[in-house]
Amino acid sequence: MTVEQVIALLQQHANPQAVQGMARFGISSTQTLGVSIPTLRRIAKDIGMDHPLALELWRSGIHEARILASMIADPRLVSSEQMEEWVNDFDSWDVCDQVCGNLFVKTPYAYHKAMEWPHREQEFVRRAGFVLMAELAVHDKRAPDEAFLPFFPLIKQYAIDERNFVKKAVNWALRQIGKRNSHLRAVAMDWAKAIKQLDSRVARWIANDALKELQKKTR
Repeated sequence: MTVEQVIALLQQHANPQAVQGMARFGISSTQTLGVSIPTLRRIAKDIGMDHPLALELWRSGIHEARILASMIADPRLVSSEQMEEWVNDFDSWDVCDQVCGNLFVKTPYAYHKAMEWPHREQEFVRRAGFVLMAELAVHDKRAPDEAFLPFFPLIKQYAIDERNFVKKAVNWALRQIGKRNSHLRAVAMDWAKAIKQLDSRVARWIANDALKELQKKTR
């Protein structure tokens, strides 16, 4: 399929009412068609892996085309430079999360970017770093516990970021790493208790929410 054909297909599935609903959940309405994720997954399955097409879809700037691009791109062909280009284009939490979960987590650069991006000031770049931590904790089944330990100081450092989409990703990373196994759960709970002591309302929320979930696992 050509990029024009794919965009025409996406436009056939456009739902303006869905766009309004998405906006209520903090999803950008700029160049957004309102196509559902299940529909995008069906289209991606029909297309198959097509990295050149993914790059063209990303350049279109269309919200759903970018999510679809993350579903058909080949992680083996993703460069560090491409990751930087795409992450700097993020303008919505759902694009951030879909790209990280569908594609970036499968690249050889995932751990490096998870350590690097939290230090960036842009809201969705910082979020992407913590989303990658959470996704790696879920999907990289073979990784040793030691691979996740460097994430904890970053989680604590940025637990004071009051921006909604950052704080939720920080919390998500802390919980997912802790849910990986009993050893990391104990480590995550210790870090959560340290975060709770920070002079920050946001940090206390992150810590209390994580502890509530992780303590359930110990009962």
